[in-house]
Amino acid sequence: MRFTKMHGAGNDYVYVNLFEQSLPATPERLAPLVSDRHFGIGGDGLILITPSEVADARMRMFNADGSEAEMCGNGLRCVAKYVYDHGIAKKDKLDLETGAGVLSVALETDGNIAKRVTVNMGEPILDAAKIPTTFGTTPVVNEKLTIGDREFQVTCVSMGNPHCVIFVDKADDDLVLKIGPQIEKATQFPARVNVEFIEIISRTEVRQRTWERGSGETLACGTGASAVCVAGVLTGKLDRKILNHLLGGDLELHWNEADNHVYMTGPAEEVFSGVWNIPQDLPKIADLA
Repeated sequence: MRFTKMHGAGNDYVYVNLFEQSLPATPERLAPLVSDRHFGIGGDGLILITPSEVADARMRMFNADGSEAEMCGNGLRCVAKYVYDHGIAKKDKLDLETGAGVLSVALETDGNIAKRVTVNMGEPILDAAKIPTTFGTTPVVNEKLTIGDREFQVTCVSMGNPHCVIFVDKADDDLVLKIGPQIEKATQFPARVNVEFIEIISRTEVRQRTWERGSGETLACGTGASAVCVAGVLTGKLDRKILNHLLGGDLELHWNEADNHVYMTGPAEEVFSGVWNIPQDLPKIADLA
């Protein structure tokens, strides 16, 4: 299997171009193997770049535990860079199909290389049932969530995948690594949830740590950063344009009042390419495209 390792603000995935090759019919079994940082290639998951009937390309994203996710903002920026840099579609504006629908991206290029990518993340989903969450109010803003003997105020947003945003004084390991996985699997979130712990620097600047559903803590989460922008406005804590400092780098977010869409701008980097031997016990080759 030919692959390319890429990252967006440190959120790293193994990317496979299915315009040129085929893969086993069960990528959910392949994802944990390639994601393993000791025995595999290493990454937060597996992303397949496939042909699309409705867009320039399609992204399928699998977490490190093999679960398929609807969307990944950092992953989508990297897909856009790959599609442009490798000549699949040499356009400064691309339409990319995801599990959350077709999203538009704009590329800042230098010669034949895409440097930064702006993704139209679409409109945030605020209906509790569609996020999904069992909280009875819509929108879910500053709702009380009890985990053990601790109580949190949470704001829930879907950006094609579910997010639980919590504003805290200090996003320390105790919160992220101990409370994060408990919230991910809390009964209030029937499809599990991504959890963002946010320190506010000013009305236009935050720091974010993320416990990502199916992957654990990641260095960045683009859909999560978008959800934070929305949650900040809904709670009255942030302006509509913010700079978000994640462990792996910075993202710029704008919840545009004119069209209700969230726009995310950030880097995308290609790290290396190689060939990985698929274990013999996986199903026989079948073209997923």
